[in-house]
Amino acid sequence: MSIVSFPTIRFANFLSPLLQETYEYIASYVGACVGHPTILSVGQSLQEFSAGQVDVGFVCGLMYVRMTNWSGCPVEPLAAPVLRGERYQKKPIYFSDVIVHRDSPYTSFDDLRGCVWAYNEYVSHSGYNLVYYSLLEREETLPFFGKMIETGSHLNSLRMIIDEQADAAAIDSHVLDVVLQTDPEAAAQLRVIDMLGPSTIPPVVVAKSVDVELKCQIQAALVILHHDNHAVSKIHKGSIERFVPVTDEDYLDIRDMFLRVQAPEISFR
Repeated sequence: MSIVSFPTIRFANFLSPLLQETYEYIASYVGACVGHPTILSVGQSLQEFSAGQVDVGFVCGLMYVRMTNWSGCPVEPLAAPVLRGERYQKKPIYFSDVIVHRDSPYTSFDDLRGCVWAYNEYVSHSGYNLVYYSLLEREETLPFFGKMIETGSHLNSLRMIIDEQADAAAIDSHVLDVVLQTDPEAAAQLRVIDMLGPSTIPPVVVAKSVDVELKCQIQAALVILHHDNHAVSKIHKGSIERFVPVTDEDYLDIRDMFLRVQAPEISFR
């Protein structure tokens, strides 16, 4: 009697390592639902989707939007989390929280002219794209800040604010919620002075090469996850309430902001 071997579904986290444990649980839960083994890696390059090395990914909304501009976009959105907290209105949205050190004199975004600004990376929506868009909405541009420091991650930006090596930063509200929930010492050193957004929250995407039936099964597993009490206790640790289906149209807000930011960027950079 032969043993049927089910292919492993390869998940990858392209978001904050702070949520790695939560995503590991979600990947294993999905695998159990669809009857496939799963593995979660730390995403290294979006080209891993094109190369057939990753099947499902947790990615930044701006990363997804940029991939749709590729010739033959390799992914499509399946679902997105709804975060815990009243400000999320039970919708798949998030914010970019502008933070300073608790002892900082700054009290609003408009106070930050000439400050030392920390940002995670140029390809981040919450850390860069939305910030630049918000400046354009105020009829300002990036010289608004006195100095900009690329830190490489939201957690590095948080550390720079805590250590008073930078004056302010914009942090993915999902990441900040988990920090405030799990690290009282860090939380005591920070103060939120503004909230940019909302924007559609980073999606769970699936490679277009994945079998259509399996895609539907993965999406269904994510969407029903909140009906499992044990699963709920696990995802609540990552500040997630549930998952809902999303489509490309849900990311038109980020696409429109990116297009507006790109115009001055082309001449500025």
